[in-house]
Amino acid sequence: MLTLTAQPLTPEAFAPFGDVIDARISASFPINAGRTQRHHDLAKVETLGENGHTLINIFVSQPVSLPLELTFLERHPQGSQAFMPLHQERFIVVVAPPGEQIHSQDVKAFVTDGRQGVNYRAGAWHAIQSVLEREGEFLVVDRGGEGNNCEEYALEIKVDLSE
Repeated sequence: MLTLTAQPLTPEAFAPFGDVIDARISASFPINAGRTQRHHDLAKVETLGENGHTLINIFVSQPVSLPLELTFLERHPQGSQAFMPLHQERFIVVVAPPGEQIHSQDVKAFVTDGRQGVNYRAGAWHAIQSVLEREGEFLVVDRGGEGNNCEEYALEIKVDLSE
């Protein structure tokens, strides 16, 4: 079993797997007669393949226990998948680079601070939604359309939080 300690999520550490979505660190500009600050183009949405289209969803996830035990990672080869917490829910992010196989030395674990979201690149391996402390609601942007866009890779992983 691969054992990981989730580190704080940063844009630099997560860059090989996708984008960190965080208005606190993004550039912005005023719109709507100056009443709104627009944080623009925070993640690259990918909808690959024939007849792909962008979906906007809300997922409601139940909290996990620690240490988190996983039996697989999944990937979406035809599109990115973004998760943004709606009520400052912290969650664990487990990722591995795109490829046909997952090498244990390439698997990373992060923990968000509740105001950060993530956008997994098309083909990046990742764990299923793993919200901490309480039920979580997430705005999810991903790909809909023809073709198989979800693959699983069996791998036993145990994740705990850093002190």
